[in-house]
Amino acid sequence: MLVATEKIWHNGRLIAWDDAKIHVLSHVVSYGSSVFEGVRCYEQERGLAMFRAHDHARRLLDSAKIYRIDVPYTIEQLTAAMAELVRENKLGACYIRPIVLRGYGGMGVMPSDNPIEVYMACFPWGRYLGEEGLSEGVDVCVSSWNRIAPNTLPALSKAGANYMNSQLIRMEAAINGYAEGIALDEAGYVSEGSGENVFVVRDEKILTPPLGTSVLPGITRDSAMKIADQLGIPVVETIIPRELLYIADEVFFTGTAAEVTPVRSVDRIQVGNGRRGPITAKIQQRFFEILKGSAKDEFGWLTPVVQAPEPVGV
Repeated sequence: MLVATEKIWHNGRLIAWDDAKIHVLSHVVSYGSSVFEGVRCYEQERGLAMFRAHDHARRLLDSAKIYRIDVPYTIEQLTAAMAELVRENKLGACYIRPIVLRGYGGMGVMPSDNPIEVYMACFPWGRYLGEEGLSEGVDVCVSSWNRIAPNTLPALSKAGANYMNSQLIRMEAAINGYAEGIALDEAGYVSEGSGENVFVVRDEKILTPPLGTSVLPGITRDSAMKIADQLGIPVVETIIPRELLYIADEVFFTGTAAEVTPVRSVDRIQVGNGRRGPITAKIQQRFFEILKGSAKDEFGWLTPVVQAPEPVGV
């Protein structure tokens, strides 16, 4: 159950949570014309810090550009607004959801008279795939639903419409007793989960599908790859056949919500020893050390909330 907080950021000003409403005939309702992000904010000894907020803001603008949505804010302004929102709501560790949508105006597919609305909300949110999943791993299936094909919907955009496909993958998995589903691409190769990127470990080498397999350019995906490189673990972006999931030494998910979550079985076939493997554990440990402030932030991933620049438009 979503926990309401006090304020939501809307077009440069803070409004009450219950005042963040759109008209039922807004373009986004009929046509799914929105792009969004998910940003986590972590507690450290020195205070709250947002994880890769700048990169999330950049991806938000990239997603919007692909869909010809003109966002009237810069990366820096969006990042500052995220920090202001967390401060104003006096939260600890939390999740930030920026949304850009086409609002109420003309009615029809062509959005010529629809205003661009920018909202940001923040709220507490725990482990997406469960606390136990971080150590014990989760059971997943290969979905009967493929990921969106190239040149149909743009997979590089984190767009609301794209997630109708994700909903089908996730619902099917849940109905059949799995924590998550892994979708294949149009050619039958491993693509991604409903909201996570996928990594496979085989013979002490990490493999992950390239962007051409209809995967979102995940920010946690990129983080895991950079951590692996720092730890001296080879990472290769390559097409991955479905059956490699069954004979992998380790499989793990990455995502803002999922963080770094191991997979213990695929289609009821045990992965490795049936729990978090050693390479996944190393990636996960360094990831959380950086987030919690016990390891140096050598990549410059953390934005302190208190020290963030002044917001725009308030």
